[in-house]
Amino acid sequence: MAGIPPEFAPYFALLEVGALVQHGVEQQVRDEGGISFVQFQILAGLDESPDGSRTMTEIADQMVHSRSGLTYQAQKLEEAGYLTRGPAPGDERSTVATLTPAGREVLARVLPGHMAVVADILEPLSPPDAVELTRLLDLVRTRMRARPPRSAVRRSRK
Repeated sequence: MAGIPPEFAPYFALLEVGALVQHGVEQQVRDEGGISFVQFQILAGLDESPDGSRTMTEIADQMVHSRSGLTYQAQKLEEAGYLTRGPAPGDERSTVATLTPAGREVLARVLPGHMAVVADILEPLSPPDAVELTRLLDLVRTRMRARPPRSAVRRSRK
């Protein structure tokens, strides 16, 4: 076996760090909010919106999550009373998710612990290191986001 070329080291480091970060925050949001990491991402994304609403397609594209998986998670959040879903004004084909007061409450309960977990994860970085890491990750993200969003890519039929 020839081994993995050294230029793949950043890729494997990124995969490992991503998995470790997700595991750490997944446990925290589950323990403190009774929600999954994906559900936290949905609620946080809605909270970032000025009116607390976004189309399901916008959420899926931002999260890079399958539409069916996102629909399932949104259904669970709706059943818990954390969001509502309905047709988009002027576009009956689109579905809009809207954060409810109960959704804002669960975010308020989870966010302090979430911020503490993230601060602990980033603790080894000096402020200049954090700026440089952000700059480097932005380069990769910008390149990847320049491609069509998942919702715009035609699905292959089997």
